[in-house]
Amino acid sequence: MDRILMNYIQVSQHLSQQFRSHFGKLNLTFPQALALSVLGSEGPMPISKLAEKMGSANSTISGIVDRLERLELAKRTRSELDHRVIYVEATEKYIELRNKAKTGVNEYFSGLLDILKPEEREEVAHALELLDKALTSRQQ
Repeated sequence: MDRILMNYIQVSQHLSQQFRSHFGKLNLTFPQALALSVLGSEGPMPISKLAEKMGSANSTISGIVDRLERLELAKRTRSELDHRVIYVEATEKYIELRNKAKTGVNEYFSGLLDILKPEEREEVAHALELLDKALTSRQQ
């Protein structure tokens, strides 16, 4: 168990460092970059759906979106069908930034794992799925 915990901590630290270094050059935090990546690939969605996809609370995502709006990388629009629902979407400025950086979160993460053989990537994916399953079962 110590090995699993220590490996988890090391991997988390390495990923945080890599993401901070890369997305910091774009003046984005990792959560901001992740939110934009989701919005850029899936299109406009309610903040609650974005929060669900990111595994965060609505209030946390709302704060992230506030900062992204100040940077003009995201915008909120009220639903025409139900005025209680507010959608958030990536702006054209984000698309230009992403194209200039030549990478979003998914592409950058994939590039980090290029050193692994396809079967090793599959092992990592399977191990993470098992870990997620174990942790999810503990919540119930």
